[in-house]
Amino acid sequence: MDSDFSPGCGSGIQSDFAFAFNDSNFSDRILRIEIVPDLPDCKTGCEGCSGGIDDWARNRKRRREEIKKENDADVVMQREEQVVNCNLLEMEDGLADDEQDEEAVGMLEESPSGIEMTTNPPGDDEASKSDDDSSTNMDSSNPLRVRTIHISSPILAAKSPFFYKLFSNGMKESEQRHVTIRINASEEAALMDLLNFMYSNTLSTTTLTAVLDVLMAADKFEVASCMRYCGRVLRNLRMTCESALLYLDLPSSVLMADAVLPLTDAAKQFLAARFKDITKFQEEVLNLPLAGIEAVLSSDDLQIASEDAVYDFALKWARIHYPKLEERREVLSSRLCRLIRFPCMTCRKLKKVLTCNDFDPELASKLVLEALFYKAEAPYRQRSIAADAGNALCHRYMERAYKYRPVKVLEFEAPRQQCVIYLDLKKEECASLFPAGRVYSQAFHLGGQGFFLSAHCNMDQQSAFHCFGLFLGMQEKGAVSFAVDYEFAARIKPNEQYVSKYKGNYTFTGGKAVGYRNLFGIGWNAFMADDSTYFINGLLHLRAELTIRQ
Repeated sequence: MDSDFSPGCGSGIQSDFAFAFNDSNFSDRILRIEIVPDLPDCKTGCEGCSGGIDDWARNRKRRREEIKKENDADVVMQREEQVVNCNLLEMEDGLADDEQDEEAVGMLEESPSGIEMTTNPPGDDEASKSDDDSSTNMDSSNPLRVRTIHISSPILAAKSPFFYKLFSNGMKESEQRHVTIRINASEEAALMDLLNFMYSNTLSTTTLTAVLDVLMAADKFEVASCMRYCGRVLRNLRMTCESALLYLDLPSSVLMADAVLPLTDAAKQFLAARFKDITKFQEEVLNLPLAGIEAVLSSDDLQIASEDAVYDFALKWARIHYPKLEERREVLSSRLCRLIRFPCMTCRKLKKVLTCNDFDPELASKLVLEALFYKAEAPYRQRSIAADAGNALCHRYMERAYKYRPVKVLEFEAPRQQCVIYLDLKKEECASLFPAGRVYSQAFHLGGQGFFLSAHCNMDQQSAFHCFGLFLGMQEKGAVSFAVDYEFAARIKPNEQYVSKYKGNYTFTGGKAVGYRNLFGIGWNAFMADDSTYFINGLLHLRAELTIRQ
């Protein structure tokens, strides 16, 4: 929910009722909190404790799972009162009359995480009586203690659908003055902080672990305003890899809440920026959990050689973390394949996908066919497909910041072996080449031999000024010799037609390159000027034509 819950009246009003908290003069009910012992070996870590946030996260996750198992099985039926699931807030039909006459006691199916309570003011006879009653009635799960708090049902109901249902379910129990919930001892502080927030709209705690505990409690009790508040507090704390991974490992009910999306988005952005150059941090990225690798591979700004390398990296990660083939296939098909942009991969790599045993054959065929059909479409159709709502959301057709720029290639076998290569560079990419940078294209093939284009910012040898150069290179493969005729061209305004800029022929051997240091015959400033004739809608369109000499 995006606003405070207030059925039948306006929402989102932030009033300060801190003065009324636990004050009998401004309260109409008593909340009884039965505190039961924690499970063994499930104590909450804290900042400054040995083991750090990683150990804390692991313990928190284990404790959540074990508490859930314990509470799922913990249904307490007693002579004088009944403990029910507060999330359902429903009583079974056909209860005995004597059971229905007693007050209803609510118990959470899965307790929120982490908590500290203040006692009632001394001398509260009604509260003391409640404490005594609970001590004698809880035979199956003896509480460590029972705390009682004076509460205002309108205030709690306005903030939380959970309490609204509890106080207005139409049953006789909803009219009882006493309402009971059961929590684990480690949940005390978070529940008290949450109740304070529902009155005052603020939290006194600011530590990461404590705020996360309150966030968990706010999710369980459906207090969306507190979830948003906790999210803002956590976003203002210094983000680290450990905390970002912790935010992404929250329970699914928390992760799906609109109030928490800004926090998880910030965590994903942090990890994507931290590991932007994936090859530089290869070992660290390979050690990331699933949520971390998803955040990294979903980034548009990922600096990697090509989408082929993204595919190889995802496969390597999956083989490390999921050695069993069945589990690996499952995580690749359900989680990782949607992050690999198959339409941006080369046809040679797509061919290998079809024979990769890590993918289900039917899924591999679907992904490859989709990519090949996209590549075969006309440019206007490709733009339409990429703009489709679903595709635009997952960016599957969007090129990343590849170190090797994608090219479009046309190949001919007759009357001579020939290929035409199209390379587009953004103006900002060209600007980043100054004063001595270079950018490479993805490899393309002619006559079974691999070639590439490289754009440079050079010093003109005669005039000693910077200029734009374009080169053609052959990938190193033994001592093979290739004689090639080549031609470089570029689109030029105002006609926007390709105009030949340089022709030549060269006999290549492995690792050699040939080209022109000043392709356009002008200085760098003129080439990059606002009125440059070489940039059309912010793109430099280059074409290279290669023909094997007979």
